[in-house]
Amino acid sequence: MAPPAGSGMLTQAMRDALDRAQTQVNALVLGKAHEVRLAFVALLSDGHILIEDLPGLGKTTLAHALAATVGLQFQRVQFTSDLLPADILGVSVFDATRAAFEFHPGPVFAQVLLADEINRAPPRTQSALLEAMAEHQVTIDGITRPLPSPFFVIATQNPVDLSGTYPLPDSQLDRFLLRLSLGYPGEEAERALLAGADRRQLIAEVMPQFGEGEFDAVRAAVAAVHASDALVTYVQALLARSRRHPGVRVGLSPRAGIALLRAARAHALLLGRAHVLPEDVQALFGHVAAHRLVIDADAGTDTAVAKSILYAVPVD
Repeated sequence: MAPPAGSGMLTQAMRDALDRAQTQVNALVLGKAHEVRLAFVALLSDGHILIEDLPGLGKTTLAHALAATVGLQFQRVQFTSDLLPADILGVSVFDATRAAFEFHPGPVFAQVLLADEINRAPPRTQSALLEAMAEHQVTIDGITRPLPSPFFVIATQNPVDLSGTYPLPDSQLDRFLLRLSLGYPGEEAERALLAGADRRQLIAEVMPQFGEGEFDAVRAAVAAVHASDALVTYVQALLARSRRHPGVRVGLSPRAGIALLRAARAHALLLGRAHVLPEDVQALFGHVAAHRLVIDADAGTDTAVAKSILYAVPVD
């Protein structure tokens, strides 16, 4: 079957599955259609998500809903001050009957890993995820072990001004494709949440929306979405502006630009287009760029600085 116009390399069945998947997650995470789309952007782009918000606003529900809807293996780790790297990666245990060490994999060996309240663990434990997130592998006892494919980290963090939190290092922040915040639900959505069934019960009843191989095919189609030379020039101008923008000490790297283009391709695909528009870049720029900027203390928030960078670069 030939792919329908405007959908890149997607067949109609794949497009329908993608639409059903978004509809299903939106039925579980109410009133957050934009944030749900961002989560699908990251998942289709082989990226990771950092969700910064107060407790109780649906971060864990979003992670569970995504994994169940796509049909991926899910593991959750509650990050605490006494969590050790081995609690995430796994450990080798001596088997006396075989007179050999046997590796017991940790929860990182899952397709979707929810790192809940990641900034409540000390930096040494946080760093256990660096290789996993960047290389989709972990090295333990000198042996490199591949992680499942796809491998997708959804990390949640509480605002850093809450007690018992540790700021994430820049090297780890750079591993997250997107940062987003859910915020409080709207009045109508909140009423539906209060009057409706428990989200955990609803998620337990969720059926995967993709047939065998369909989700991998959708992910592969992202790379086929066209980004014109003019669009690449626009992204490069945004990178250049970030490096000389007032209040910015360290601007965006080429890797950030690659991440932005990859995310923009996925965003275009979700909207049914086979090409990237500047609007795709603009919709994602703050989520991709803000947490990667190193700004002066008096420059305001990183989100506000990212927005001012975006406004400062015209679209030719």
